[in-house]
Amino acid sequence: MNIRHIAMYVSDLERSRVFYETYFSGVSGEKYHNPKTGLQTYFLTFDNAAKLEIMSHPEWRNNAKELRAIGFHHLAFGVGSREMVDALTERLGQDGYSVVRRPRVTGDGYYESVVLDPDGNQIEITI
Repeated sequence: MNIRHIAMYVSDLERSRVFYETYFSGVSGEKYHNPKTGLQTYFLTFDNAAKLEIMSHPEWRNNAKELRAIGFHHLAFGVGSREMVDALTERLGQDGYSVVRRPRVTGDGYYESVVLDPDGNQIEITI
């Protein structure tokens, strides 16, 4: 078995599509729009065929996010090297995105950083 895709609601569909395309090399499929319900989505595909579905809906609710809340916690993107982790983290910070954790070696041996996407979702950047 495998996970086919992860889906999440976003506040601005186009802004989120551009974010994942620009910083994580996502390739967007065609926009889907259901005029009956108002749902709009994009599927973004990444190098290893993983997919992220970003969705907007006129009735979505914006609940406050806490860094250590029960439920969905983060998306992790492997970028290939420590240098790439450092460079992408620096680029995102310079472009105005929140860097929650600077690049470091974690207690379990991973080299990673954590940034927030446009909606405050935690994005882990690792090797």
